[in-house]
Amino acid sequence: MMTPRVAVLFGFGINCDHETKAVFELVGAEADRVHVNRFVSGDADLESYDILAVPGGFSFGDHLGSGRLMGNRMRFAMRDALMAFVDAGKPIIGICNGFQVLVKTGLLPGPEAGRSPDFVQRGSLTLNDSGRYEDRWVTLEFDPESPCIWTKGMTRMECPVRHGEGKYVMPTSADLDRLASHHQLTVRYVDPTTTVGEGMTDDPLPYPVSPNGSMRNIAGICDSTGLVFGLMPHPEAIYARWLHPTHTRHSAEHAGGALDGWEGEGLQMFRNAVEYVKQRA
Repeated sequence: MMTPRVAVLFGFGINCDHETKAVFELVGAEADRVHVNRFVSGDADLESYDILAVPGGFSFGDHLGSGRLMGNRMRFAMRDALMAFVDAGKPIIGICNGFQVLVKTGLLPGPEAGRSPDFVQRGSLTLNDSGRYEDRWVTLEFDPESPCIWTKGMTRMECPVRHGEGKYVMPTSADLDRLASHHQLTVRYVDPTTTVGEGMTDDPLPYPVSPNGSMRNIAGICDSTGLVFGLMPHPEAIYARWLHPTHTRHSAEHAGGALDGWEGEGLQMFRNAVEYVKQRA
């Protein structure tokens, strides 16, 4: 069976590239850290990869806003390559700063179904309501009806956030209604005391359950194809159970039997994309 190839962007302040590369390799992919300038100059060919990952960090020092300068660099200098990548049905993920980048390139949430990427920015990620950088663990819940290939079979997960501009916003409620009707509001912050599968709500959740005040408690969204996905929390930071701050208090039932019980909940997200590529080959 073929081994999917993953391009993990780095450079200009991206700082989660090594761990993002590592988690893809843990689930059977071949991952390369590729400086964005190599794609821009033509020294590297995006078409030769099966998955693109834009990791977290502080690209260009968050000047002009988080993800703005990297988003513009990709939108203008990699436009044709990115359009061909999405049109070819290849998955893309943006994590934290990478989510901000994908939103500001216009790849997320993207146009309506059946249309190629148009690189029009339709939403944004702005300053947290707390007015401060948030570094804490949160509880996430996933829409089981979402077309997102990255989150198939996932229900609830505890995961860290590390951001200062994580509040997802759109111009109108109608914009959010459109995404909701197509189940593109893939992952949301939820109250951990709610029943699993029943935590998602449109009502604003209090701080710090929602660490940033995102509209409709949005933690991540996908495009209409379900291939392009971005989220503010860091799933690569819970690839193993022992990375959770209270892992010693968790019962054996949390292990789920995966990889002899050490696998964390976040690893499934990367496995889903790798398996998707393998099944299409």
